Amino acid sequence: MLAVTCVYAGLALAAVGLLSLLKPLRFLGVRSRLRALGVLAGGALFVVVGGSLPAEEVRVARPESRLDEFAPVYQFSERHVARVEAPPVRVFSAIRSVTADEILLFRTLTWIRRFGRPGPESILSAPEKRPLLDVATATSFLLLAEEPDREIVIGTLVLAPSGFRPRDRPTPDDFKRLSAPGFAKASMNFLVEPDGRGGSSVFTETRVFATDAPSRRRFAAPGWPPAIRLPACRGPGRR
Repeated sequence: MLAVTCVYAGLALAAVGLLSLLKPLRFLGVRSRLRALGVLAGGALFVVVGGSLPAEEVRVARPESRLDEFAPVYQFSERHVARVEAPPVRVFSAIRSVTADEILLFRTLTWIRRFGRPGPESILSAPEKRPLLDVATATSFLLLAEEPDREIVIGTLVLAPSGFRPRDRPTPDDFKRLSAPGFAKASMNFLVEPDGRGGSSVFTETRVFATDAPSRRRFAAPGWPPAIRLPACRGPGRR
């Protein structure tokens, strides 16, 4: 948490300093370009310090979902909750069948992410009518677990050592056991539960586990662009 806070505070300070070099932001107390240069340098220092701190590990005390089974330990996470006025069976079906064109701004954001360049079929270049989950699990994601009408878990590697070549058909157990240095693996779930009022509570969480300190720093570094950062992953405890 401290490392992530330092990095984001540093980025904010650096942005203020950079803007103040163009025109001092006096309302923020930056009254000269010399002071702006100091703010920019301070922001850069915060980023460097935050990037060098070890990321805190979170450990699941009591497994309550299939995601807990595949990501019982992690350093980065993001979680969202929404209530939907539909029973779990309909909600799960919608999650399973939604396409890129049915998600607001999805194609715009993925176009920006790939810098407008065309590419092979993937989550960043999804076909028009194919469900996104089918695209994901047919390309860079692995289906880890599925409980019909309740939970689905998928995973992918966001960091791997240079020259690494995965086996042709990796299994969920392969993903679970992977702990060699140089890797960062991301697990994501969609969990649907009845809310007791005829509707559903939908939970989605992304967890990233980096297998060693250099991989943690590399994943947390500003500017590192793994696709899993749509949405971006945050430090432990951030919601």
